[in-house]
Amino acid sequence: MTSSMTGFGHSRHINKETEIYCEIKSVNHRFLDMSIKPNDISSELDLFIRDAISKKVKRGTLDIRLKLRFPSSNSYIINKESLRNLSKSIDEVKLLEIKKLTFSDIKDIPGIIKTEQKVQVNQNLIKKVFKDAFKTFLLSRAAEGEKINKLFLSKLNKINKCISKLESSNKKLLKIRSESLKKKVHNICETVDNDRLAQEVALLALKHDVAEEIERINFHTSSLKKELVSRSGSGKKIDFILQELFRETSTLSVKLDIPKYKQIALDMKLIVEEMREQAQNIE
Repeated sequence: MTSSMTGFGHSRHINKETEIYCEIKSVNHRFLDMSIKPNDISSELDLFIRDAISKKVKRGTLDIRLKLRFPSSNSYIINKESLRNLSKSIDEVKLLEIKKLTFSDIKDIPGIIKTEQKVQVNQNLIKKVFKDAFKTFLLSRAAEGEKINKLFLSKLNKINKCISKLESSNKKLLKIRSESLKKKVHNICETVDNDRLAQEVALLALKHDVAEEIERINFHTSSLKKELVSRSGSGKKIDFILQELFRETSTLSVKLDIPKYKQIALDMKLIVEEMREQAQNIE
């Protein structure tokens, strides 16, 4: 089924001192491009996220943001050698009358006390929150794709109705064009070889025959419908079919010279152009 390249998903886990939030959003792009923030997450988690996304997403620019807060604990290490050196230096300075060093005396002196903070990161919990966000993200892309799908099928129905009108009137158009050419020639020439005239008129009329264009348009609309409902539907293939469809409708609008039918061809061309714009959002 058709999937949009635009999507959004998020998930959150909060429990006491632990808070995990994951947000995923995407926009159009010719290829798959991922940005994961913050940049300092573990290599194992980064690889897990990229692998999970690349299995389900073919194209689009994805922005994955993680906000993490975990419980932490501090440990303190006193550099005894530095402390002894400090005490010795103070004893050697007779002007200072310090009998005993206190914690407040040494806590801000560089190199005496080293503080280490340990954060209790739960990688499995982060992965679970990401999976939940990714699930809602894929659902949103599918929902957007379904809207595009319905829009395309509606526009294809309009094209088919236009084609039916042209198909049923093509023989009539050829006859009208042939009679018109004969009249023009008769008005110019006094003596005309009727057999030769009929041949030349037939050749000129065939140049404006739109039967082939109608046949190709029918083929392309049928191919497009199949691609839209296919499980492995590709935005690139849909875009290619629409390019071919646009080319045929353009040729059709040039060949048709009767205003009523020329307008039908121009309407079809406009519908195809609208679909081409929408196709830029299909994965």
